[in-house]
Amino acid sequence: MVFASPPRKLTDGEDYVNRIENVATCALALLFFSAPAVGQSSFATVVDQAIRNSPGVKSAQNDLVKAQAGLSVMKDIYVPSVVVGGGLGTAYGITLAIPTIFTVSAQSLVYSPQQRSYIRSSRLSLKAARYALIDARDQAAEDAASTYLALNHDQQAEAALAQQFGFAVKLVSIIQDRVSAHLDTALDLKKARRDTLQMRLQWMQMQDDLATQRKHLSQITGIPGSQLVADAASIPEMPAISASDSSTLPESPGLLAAEASEQAAVASSHGDAQYTWKPIVSFGAQYGRVSPIENVSQFYNLHGNYNTASIGVDIKFPILDRVRAAAAKQSAAEAARQKFNLEALEQKQAESDRSIGRSAEELSVKAQVAELDYGIASDELQSVLIASHNITGAPPLTPKEVEQARIQERQKYLGMLDTRLDAQRAEIDYLRQSGKLQDWLQSLNPAVTAPK
Repeated sequence: MVFASPPRKLTDGEDYVNRIENVATCALALLFFSAPAVGQSSFATVVDQAIRNSPGVKSAQNDLVKAQAGLSVMKDIYVPSVVVGGGLGTAYGITLAIPTIFTVSAQSLVYSPQQRSYIRSSRLSLKAARYALIDARDQAAEDAASTYLALNHDQQAEAALAQQFGFAVKLVSIIQDRVSAHLDTALDLKKARRDTLQMRLQWMQMQDDLATQRKHLSQITGIPGSQLVADAASIPEMPAISASDSSTLPESPGLLAAEASEQAAVASSHGDAQYTWKPIVSFGAQYGRVSPIENVSQFYNLHGNYNTASIGVDIKFPILDRVRAAAAKQSAAEAARQKFNLEALEQKQAESDRSIGRSAEELSVKAQVAELDYGIASDELQSVLIASHNITGAPPLTPKEVEQARIQERQKYLGMLDTRLDAQRAEIDYLRQSGKLQDWLQSLNPAVTAPK
Protein backbone atom coordinates (compact mmCIF):
# COMPACT_ATOMS: atom_id res chain seq x y z
CA MET A 1 0.00 0.00 0.00
CA VAL A 2 1.30 3.44 -0.94
CA PHE A 3 0.71 6.39 1.34
CA ALA A 4 0.83 10.00 0.26
CA SER A 5 3.65 11.86 1.86
CA PRO A 6 2.46 14.35 4.49
CA PRO A 7 2.61 18.02 3.46
CA ARG A 8 5.48 20.12 4.66
CA LYS A 9 4.70 21.91 7.88
CA LEU A 10 4.58 25.64 7.38
CA THR A 11 6.72 27.93 9.46
CA ASP A 12 5.13 30.59 11.63
CA GLY A 13 6.07 33.27 9.05
CA GLU A 14 4.60 31.33 6.12
CA ASP A 15 1.44 30.60 8.09
CA TYR A 16 1.11 34.29 8.96
CA VAL A 17 1.54 35.31 5.31
CA ASN A 18 -1.05 32.78 4.19
CA ARG A 19 -3.55 33.92 6.81
CA ILE A 20 -3.04 37.55 5.82
CA GLU A 21 -3.44 36.61 2.13
CA ASN A 22 -6.67 34.75 2.88
CA VAL A 23 -8.05 37.67 4.87
CA ALA A 24 -7.09 40.12 2.11
CA THR A 25 -8.65 38.04 -0.67
CA CYS A 26 -11.85 37.57 1.35
CA ALA A 27 -12.03 41.30 1.99
CA LEU A 28 -11.46 41.96 -1.69
CA ALA A 29 -14.27 39.57 -2.60
CA LEU A 30 -16.60 41.43 -0.25
CA LEU A 31 -15.51 44.71 -1.82
CA PHE A 32 -16.50 43.41 -5.24
CA PHE A 33 -20.09 42.81 -4.11
CA SER A 34 -20.43 46.13 -2.28
CA ALA A 35 -19.73 48.45 -5.25
CA PRO A 36 -21.81 51.65 -4.98
CA ALA A 37 -24.84 51.90 -7.22
CA VAL A 38 -24.99 54.77 -9.70
CA GLY A 39 -27.52 56.01 -12.26
CA GLN A 40 -28.22 54.20 -15.49
CA SER A 41 -28.40 55.50 -19.05
CA SER A 42 -30.34 53.66 -21.74
CA PHE A 43 -28.84 52.47 -25.00
CA ALA A 44 -30.96 54.78 -27.19
CA THR A 45 -30.24 57.82 -25.00
CA VAL A 46 -26.48 57.29 -25.11
CA VAL A 47 -26.42 56.80 -28.90
CA ASP A 48 -28.60 59.87 -29.47
CA GLN A 49 -26.44 62.00 -27.17
CA ALA A 50 -23.27 60.78 -28.88
CA ILE A 51 -24.62 61.87 -32.28
CA ARG A 52 -25.61 65.28 -30.94
CA ASN A 53 -22.27 65.77 -29.18
CA SER A 54 -19.99 64.44 -31.94
CA PRO A 55 -17.46 66.98 -33.33
CA GLY A 56 -17.45 65.02 -36.59
CA VAL A 57 -21.22 65.40 -36.95
CA LYS A 58 -21.06 69.10 -36.12
CA SER A 59 -18.29 69.58 -38.68
CA ALA A 60 -20.31 67.71 -41.31
CA GLN A 61 -23.34 69.88 -40.51
CA ASN A 62 -21.23 73.00 -41.07
CA ASP A 63 -19.99 71.54 -44.35
CA LEU A 64 -23.60 71.01 -45.38
CA VAL A 65 -24.46 74.63 -44.60
CA LYS A 66 -21.37 75.72 -46.52
CA ALA A 67 -22.37 73.61 -49.53
CA GLN A 68 -25.89 75.08 -49.47
CA ALA A 69 -24.45 78.59 -49.40
CA GLY A 70 -22.05 77.68 -52.23
CA LEU A 71 -24.95 76.57 -54.42
CA SER A 72 -26.77 79.82 -53.66
CA VAL A 73 -23.69 81.78 -54.72
CA MET A 74 -23.58 79.98 -58.06
CA LYS A 75 -27.31 80.43 -58.72
CA ASP A 76 -27.77 83.96 -57.37
CA ILE A 77 -25.32 85.34 -59.90
CA TYR A 78 -28.31 85.37 -62.27
CA VAL A 79 -30.19 87.65 -59.85
CA PRO A 80 -29.33 91.33 -60.46
CA SER A 81 -27.22 92.87 -57.74
CA VAL A 82 -28.20 96.48 -56.97
CA VAL A 83 -25.72 99.10 -55.75
CA VAL A 84 -26.56 102.64 -54.64
CA GLY A 85 -23.79 105.22 -54.31
CA GLY A 86 -23.38 108.98 -54.12
CA GLY A 87 -21.10 111.84 -53.13
CA LEU A 88 -20.28 115.54 -53.31
CA GLY A 89 -17.21 117.36 -54.58
CA THR A 90 -15.79 119.97 -56.94
CA ALA A 91 -13.76 119.87 -60.16
CA TYR A 92 -11.45 122.14 -62.13
CA GLY A 93 -11.84 122.27 -65.91
CA ILE A 94 -13.70 119.64 -67.90
CA THR A 95 -14.56 116.54 -65.91
CA LEU A 96 -13.41 113.14 -67.13
CA ALA A 97 -16.70 111.59 -65.96
CA ILE A 98 -20.07 113.16 -65.47
CA PRO A 99 -20.39 113.78 -61.70
CA THR A 100 -23.57 112.55 -60.08
CA ILE A 101 -25.14 113.13 -56.70
CA PHE A 102 -26.20 109.52 -56.49
CA THR A 103 -26.18 106.47 -58.78
CA VAL A 104 -28.23 103.28 -58.80
CA SER A 105 -26.77 100.38 -60.79
CA ALA A 106 -27.81 96.76 -61.30
CA GLN A 107 -26.01 93.93 -63.06
CA SER A 108 -26.30 90.16 -63.40
CA LEU A 109 -25.23 87.24 -65.53
CA VAL A 110 -27.66 86.21 -68.26
CA TYR A 111 -25.96 83.26 -69.95
CA SER A 112 -22.72 81.33 -69.47
CA PRO A 113 -22.02 77.65 -70.25
CA GLN A 114 -19.26 77.79 -67.68
CA GLN A 115 -21.65 78.92 -64.95
CA ARG A 116 -24.04 76.05 -65.69
CA SER A 117 -21.23 73.58 -65.02
CA TYR A 118 -20.37 75.37 -61.81
CA ILE A 119 -23.99 75.15 -60.64
CA ARG A 120 -24.05 71.43 -61.40
CA SER A 121 -20.80 71.05 -59.47
CA SER A 122 -22.28 72.91 -56.49
CA ARG A 123 -25.38 70.70 -56.52
CA LEU A 124 -23.18 67.60 -56.48
CA SER A 125 -21.09 69.07 -53.66
CA LEU A 126 -24.28 69.61 -51.70
CA LYS A 127 -25.25 66.00 -52.35
CA ALA A 128 -21.84 64.85 -51.16
CA ALA A 129 -22.18 66.96 -48.00
CA ARG A 130 -25.52 65.31 -47.21
CA TYR A 131 -24.04 61.83 -47.58
CA ALA A 132 -20.99 62.88 -45.56
CA LEU A 133 -23.29 64.01 -42.74
CA ILE A 134 -25.07 60.65 -42.78
CA ASP A 135 -21.71 58.89 -42.69
CA ALA A 136 -20.54 61.04 -39.77
CA ARG A 137 -23.73 60.25 -37.87
CA ASP A 138 -23.24 56.55 -38.58
CA GLN A 139 -19.68 56.69 -37.29
CA ALA A 140 -20.75 58.43 -34.08
CA ALA A 141 -23.64 56.01 -33.59
CA GLU A 142 -21.49 52.94 -34.23
CA ASP A 143 -18.83 54.14 -31.80
CA ALA A 144 -21.39 54.85 -29.08
CA ALA A 145 -23.28 51.59 -29.63
CA SER A 146 -20.13 49.45 -29.61
CA THR A 147 -18.80 51.19 -26.50
CA TYR A 148 -22.13 50.81 -24.72
CA LEU A 149 -22.18 47.10 -25.52
CA ALA A 150 -18.61 46.78 -24.23
CA LEU A 151 -19.60 48.66 -21.06
CA ASN A 152 -22.51 46.30 -20.50
CA HIS A 153 -20.22 43.32 -21.13
CA ASP A 154 -17.63 44.58 -18.66
CA GLN A 155 -20.24 45.20 -15.98
CA GLN A 156 -21.60 41.67 -16.25
CA ALA A 157 -18.12 40.14 -16.58
CA GLU A 158 -16.91 42.06 -13.52
CA ALA A 159 -19.76 40.69 -11.42
CA ALA A 160 -19.18 37.14 -12.73
CA LEU A 161 -15.45 37.36 -12.03
CA ALA A 162 -16.18 38.56 -8.50
CA GLN A 163 -18.43 35.54 -7.95
CA GLN A 164 -15.88 33.22 -9.51
CA PHE A 165 -13.17 34.69 -7.32
CA GLY A 166 -15.31 34.14 -4.23
CA PHE A 167 -15.79 30.49 -5.18
CA ALA A 168 -12.04 30.14 -5.76
CA VAL A 169 -11.26 31.60 -2.33
CA LYS A 170 -13.63 29.10 -0.77
CA LEU A 171 -12.05 26.30 -2.81
CA VAL A 172 -8.60 27.26 -1.49
CA SER A 173 -9.94 27.01 2.06
CA ILE A 174 -11.46 23.58 1.31
CA ILE A 175 -8.25 22.26 -0.23
CA GLN A 176 -6.30 23.62 2.75
CA ASP A 177 -8.45 21.46 5.03
CA ARG A 178 -8.07 18.49 2.69
CA VAL A 179 -4.29 18.87 2.78
CA SER A 180 -4.41 18.81 6.56
CA ALA A 181 -6.50 15.62 6.31
CA HIS A 182 -4.02 14.11 3.83
CA LEU A 183 -6.70 14.01 1.09
CA ASP A 184 -4.90 16.49 -1.20
CA THR A 185 -1.29 17.43 -1.68
CA ALA A 186 0.53 20.70 -1.25
CA LEU A 187 0.79 20.85 -5.04
CA ASP A 188 -3.02 20.90 -5.30
CA LEU A 189 -3.09 23.80 -2.87
CA LYS A 190 -0.52 25.75 -4.85
CA LYS A 191 -2.49 25.23 -8.06
CA ALA A 192 -5.69 26.40 -6.39
CA ARG A 193 -3.96 29.53 -5.06
CA ARG A 194 -2.48 30.20 -8.48
CA ASP A 195 -5.92 29.94 -10.10
CA THR A 196 -7.29 32.30 -7.45
CA LEU A 197 -4.63 34.91 -8.17
CA GLN A 198 -5.29 34.61 -11.91
CA MET A 199 -8.97 35.29 -11.31
CA ARG A 200 -8.04 38.29 -9.20
CA LEU A 201 -5.81 39.55 -12.01
CA GLN A 202 -8.61 39.07 -14.53
CA TRP A 203 -10.94 41.08 -12.33
CA MET A 204 -8.40 43.89 -12.02
CA GLN A 205 -7.97 43.97 -15.80
CA MET A 206 -11.74 44.00 -16.25
CA GLN A 207 -11.95 46.95 -13.86
CA ASP A 208 -9.40 48.83 -15.96
CA ASP A 209 -11.28 48.07 -19.17
CA LEU A 210 -14.58 49.09 -17.55
CA ALA A 211 -13.11 52.45 -16.53
CA THR A 212 -11.72 52.94 -20.05
CA GLN A 213 -15.08 52.23 -21.69
CA ARG A 214 -16.90 54.53 -19.27
CA LYS A 215 -14.38 57.34 -19.82
CA HIS A 216 -14.61 57.06 -23.61
CA LEU A 217 -18.40 57.00 -23.50
CA SER A 218 -18.38 60.08 -21.27
CA GLN A 219 -16.12 61.91 -23.71
CA ILE A 220 -18.26 61.22 -26.78
CA THR A 221 -21.62 61.86 -25.08
CA GLY A 222 -20.86 64.55 -22.52
CA ILE A 223 -22.68 62.49 -19.89
CA PRO A 224 -20.90 62.35 -16.50
CA GLY A 225 -19.18 59.04 -15.90
CA SER A 226 -21.17 58.49 -12.68
CA GLN A 227 -24.34 58.23 -14.79
CA LEU A 228 -22.88 55.84 -17.33
CA VAL A 229 -24.06 52.45 -16.14
CA ALA A 230 -25.33 50.24 -18.93
CA ASP A 231 -28.91 49.05 -18.71
CA ALA A 232 -28.94 45.57 -20.23
CA ALA A 233 -32.72 45.68 -20.63
CA SER A 234 -32.46 48.72 -22.94
CA ILE A 235 -30.19 46.96 -25.43
CA PRO A 236 -32.42 45.89 -28.35
CA GLU A 237 -32.32 42.65 -30.24
CA MET A 238 -30.15 42.80 -33.33
CA PRO A 239 -31.80 42.07 -36.70
CA ALA A 240 -31.15 38.67 -38.19
CA ILE A 241 -28.25 38.62 -40.65
CA SER A 242 -27.69 36.13 -43.44
CA ALA A 243 -24.47 35.76 -45.40
CA SER A 244 -26.49 35.95 -48.62
CA ASP A 245 -27.49 39.51 -47.73
CA SER A 246 -23.88 40.72 -48.15
CA SER A 247 -23.97 40.02 -51.89
CA THR A 248 -26.56 42.77 -52.35
CA LEU A 249 -25.24 45.37 -49.94
CA PRO A 250 -26.00 48.94 -51.09
CA GLU A 251 -23.28 51.53 -51.33
CA SER A 252 -22.34 53.02 -48.00
CA PRO A 253 -22.95 56.74 -47.31
CA GLY A 254 -19.19 57.32 -47.31
CA LEU A 255 -18.87 55.82 -50.77
CA LEU A 256 -21.88 57.78 -52.05
CA ALA A 257 -20.30 60.98 -50.71
CA ALA A 258 -17.04 60.13 -52.51
CA GLU A 259 -18.93 59.49 -55.77
CA ALA A 260 -20.74 62.83 -55.54
CA SER A 261 -17.48 64.64 -54.75
CA GLU A 262 -15.80 63.04 -57.76
CA GLN A 263 -18.68 64.09 -60.02
CA ALA A 264 -18.55 67.61 -58.60
CA ALA A 265 -14.83 67.84 -59.37
CA VAL A 266 -15.46 66.66 -62.93
CA ALA A 267 -18.22 69.25 -63.43
CA SER A 268 -16.03 72.03 -62.05
CA SER A 269 -13.18 70.98 -64.33
CA HIS A 270 -15.55 70.95 -67.29
CA GLY A 271 -16.65 74.48 -66.42
CA ASP A 272 -13.06 75.78 -66.27
CA ALA A 273 -12.37 74.23 -69.67
CA GLN A 274 -15.41 76.03 -71.18
CA TYR A 275 -14.25 79.58 -70.50
CA THR A 276 -12.60 80.46 -73.85
CA TRP A 277 -14.56 80.69 -77.11
CA LYS A 278 -17.85 80.51 -75.28
CA PRO A 279 -20.20 83.52 -75.15
CA ILE A 280 -20.83 85.25 -71.84
CA VAL A 281 -23.95 87.42 -71.74
CA SER A 282 -24.52 89.81 -68.86
CA PHE A 283 -27.20 92.37 -68.02
CA GLY A 284 -26.60 95.93 -66.81
CA ALA A 285 -28.74 98.92 -65.87
CA GLN A 286 -27.87 102.28 -64.32
CA TYR A 287 -29.56 105.46 -63.20
CA GLY A 288 -27.85 108.62 -61.95
CA ARG A 289 -28.67 112.19 -60.98
CA VAL A 290 -26.14 114.60 -62.46
CA SER A 291 -24.63 116.98 -59.96
CA PRO A 292 -25.69 120.63 -60.63
CA ILE A 293 -22.95 122.18 -58.49
CA GLU A 294 -19.82 121.27 -60.45
CA ASN A 295 -20.36 123.49 -63.56
CA VAL A 296 -21.22 120.48 -65.68
CA SER A 297 -23.47 122.61 -67.92
CA GLN A 298 -20.44 124.67 -69.01
CA PHE A 299 -18.93 121.66 -70.75
CA TYR A 300 -22.01 119.51 -71.57
CA ASN A 301 -25.27 120.59 -73.14
CA LEU A 302 -27.75 118.89 -70.78
CA HIS A 303 -30.79 120.81 -72.06
CA GLY A 304 -31.86 121.13 -68.46
CA ASN A 305 -32.08 117.34 -67.96
CA TYR A 306 -30.02 116.21 -64.99
CA ASN A 307 -31.18 112.58 -65.12
CA THR A 308 -29.11 109.88 -66.79
CA ALA A 309 -30.06 106.21 -67.30
CA SER A 310 -28.94 103.21 -69.32
CA ILE A 311 -29.93 99.55 -69.72
CA GLY A 312 -28.70 96.75 -71.95
CA VAL A 313 -26.83 93.47 -72.28
CA ASP A 314 -23.16 92.84 -72.79
CA ILE A 315 -21.81 89.93 -74.87
CA LYS A 316 -18.22 88.73 -74.57
CA PHE A 317 -16.20 86.03 -76.34
CA PRO A 318 -13.07 85.20 -74.35
CA ILE A 319 -10.27 84.28 -76.77
CA LEU A 320 -7.11 83.93 -74.74
CA ASP A 321 -6.69 83.66 -70.99
CA ARG A 322 -3.59 81.82 -69.72
CA VAL A 323 -4.72 82.07 -66.10
CA ARG A 324 -8.01 80.33 -66.87
CA ALA A 325 -6.21 77.69 -68.92
CA ALA A 326 -3.89 76.91 -66.00
CA ALA A 327 -6.87 76.77 -63.64
CA ALA A 328 -8.54 74.27 -66.01
CA LYS A 329 -5.48 72.00 -65.83
CA GLN A 330 -5.46 72.28 -62.04
CA SER A 331 -9.13 71.35 -61.72
CA ALA A 332 -8.67 68.46 -64.20
CA ALA A 333 -5.88 67.06 -62.02
CA GLU A 334 -8.12 67.38 -58.95
CA ALA A 335 -10.90 65.52 -60.77
CA ALA A 336 -8.46 62.72 -61.65
CA ARG A 337 -7.34 62.49 -58.03
CA GLN A 338 -10.94 62.24 -56.86
CA LYS A 339 -11.52 59.46 -59.38
CA PHE A 340 -8.56 57.44 -58.09
CA ASN A 341 -9.73 57.88 -54.48
CA LEU A 342 -13.20 56.71 -55.48
CA GLU A 343 -11.80 53.59 -57.15
CA ALA A 344 -9.84 52.77 -53.99
CA LEU A 345 -12.95 53.14 -51.84
CA GLU A 346 -14.98 50.98 -54.22
CA GLN A 347 -12.36 48.22 -54.05
CA LYS A 348 -12.29 48.45 -50.26
CA GLN A 349 -16.07 48.17 -49.98
CA ALA A 350 -16.15 45.27 -52.46
CA GLU A 351 -13.67 43.39 -50.29
CA SER A 352 -15.63 44.24 -47.15
CA ASP A 353 -18.94 43.14 -48.70
CA ARG A 354 -17.56 39.67 -49.35
CA SER A 355 -16.70 39.06 -45.71
CA ILE A 356 -18.90 41.22 -43.50
CA GLY A 357 -22.07 39.16 -43.88
CA ARG A 358 -20.29 35.84 -43.40
CA SER A 359 -18.34 37.15 -40.40
CA ALA A 360 -21.46 38.48 -38.70
CA GLU A 361 -23.32 35.22 -39.29
CA GLU A 362 -20.43 33.08 -38.02
CA LEU A 363 -20.08 35.16 -34.85
CA SER A 364 -23.82 34.88 -34.30
CA VAL A 365 -23.57 31.08 -34.49
CA LYS A 366 -20.60 31.12 -32.09
CA ALA A 367 -22.66 33.18 -29.66
CA GLN A 368 -25.46 30.61 -29.85
CA VAL A 369 -22.97 27.80 -29.17
CA ALA A 370 -21.57 29.70 -26.17
CA GLU A 371 -25.08 30.21 -24.81
CA LEU A 372 -25.72 26.48 -25.09
CA ASP A 373 -22.41 25.74 -23.35
CA TYR A 374 -23.40 28.04 -20.52
CA GLY A 375 -26.83 26.43 -20.33
CA ILE A 376 -25.24 22.99 -20.12
CA ALA A 377 -22.83 24.15 -17.41
CA SER A 378 -25.71 25.72 -15.47
CA ASP A 379 -27.72 22.49 -15.65
CA GLU A 380 -24.70 20.48 -14.59
CA LEU A 381 -24.20 22.81 -11.64
CA GLN A 382 -27.79 22.22 -10.55
CA SER A 383 -27.19 18.47 -10.76
CA VAL A 384 -24.05 18.85 -8.66
CA LEU A 385 -25.90 20.88 -6.02
CA ILE A 386 -28.64 18.26 -5.84
CA ALA A 387 -26.08 15.47 -5.57
CA SER A 388 -24.21 17.36 -2.86
CA HIS A 389 -27.32 17.18 -0.64
CA ASN A 390 -27.75 13.42 -1.28
CA ILE A 391 -31.32 13.99 -2.46
CA THR A 392 -31.15 11.29 -5.15
CA GLY A 393 -29.67 8.66 -2.84
CA ALA A 394 -26.38 8.60 -4.73
CA PRO A 395 -23.11 9.14 -2.85
CA PRO A 396 -22.86 12.87 -2.01
CA LEU A 397 -20.30 15.03 -3.78
CA THR A 398 -17.52 16.69 -1.86
CA PRO A 399 -17.46 20.47 -1.21
CA LYS A 400 -14.41 20.61 -3.48
CA GLU A 401 -16.39 19.22 -6.42
CA VAL A 402 -19.23 21.66 -5.74
CA GLU A 403 -16.95 24.72 -5.82
CA GLN A 404 -15.20 23.45 -8.94
CA ALA A 405 -18.59 23.11 -10.66
CA ARG A 406 -19.50 26.66 -9.64
CA ILE A 407 -16.22 28.00 -10.99
CA GLN A 408 -16.71 26.11 -14.27
CA GLU A 409 -20.24 27.49 -14.63
CA ARG A 410 -18.98 31.06 -14.18
CA GLN A 411 -16.23 30.40 -16.73
CA LYS A 412 -18.78 29.31 -19.34
CA TYR A 413 -20.84 32.38 -18.54
CA LEU A 414 -17.83 34.63 -19.16
CA GLY A 415 -17.18 32.90 -22.46
CA MET A 416 -20.78 33.49 -23.49
CA LEU A 417 -20.46 37.20 -22.68
CA ASP A 418 -17.31 37.49 -24.83
CA THR A 419 -18.79 35.79 -27.90
CA ARG A 420 -22.04 37.72 -27.56
CA LEU A 421 -20.15 41.04 -27.56
CA ASP A 422 -18.20 40.04 -30.68
CA ALA A 423 -21.44 39.08 -32.46
CA GLN A 424 -23.21 42.31 -31.49
CA ARG A 425 -20.32 44.47 -32.69
CA ALA A 426 -20.19 42.59 -36.00
CA GLU A 427 -23.93 43.07 -36.49
CA ILE A 428 -23.68 46.82 -35.83
CA ASP A 429 -20.81 47.04 -38.31
CA TYR A 430 -22.96 45.20 -40.85
CA LEU A 431 -25.86 47.62 -40.28
CA ARG A 432 -23.56 50.57 -40.91
CA GLN A 433 -21.96 49.10 -44.02
CA SER A 434 -25.38 48.21 -45.43
CA GLY A 435 -26.78 51.71 -44.77
CA LYS A 436 -29.41 50.34 -42.36
CA LEU A 437 -27.99 51.71 -39.12
CA GLN A 438 -30.02 54.94 -39.14
CA ASP A 439 -33.26 53.07 -39.86
CA TRP A 440 -32.55 50.68 -37.00
CA LEU A 441 -31.76 53.53 -34.60
CA GLN A 442 -34.91 55.42 -35.58
CA SER A 443 -36.96 52.29 -34.83
CA LEU A 444 -35.48 52.37 -31.31
CA ASN A 445 -35.71 56.12 -30.74
CA PRO A 446 -37.68 58.39 -33.13
CA ALA A 447 -35.62 61.35 -31.88
CA VAL A 448 -32.60 59.96 -33.76
CA THR A 449 -33.49 61.32 -37.19
CA ALA A 450 -31.50 61.34 -40.39
CA PRO A 451 -30.59 64.70 -41.97
CA LYS A 452 -32.85 66.09 -44.67
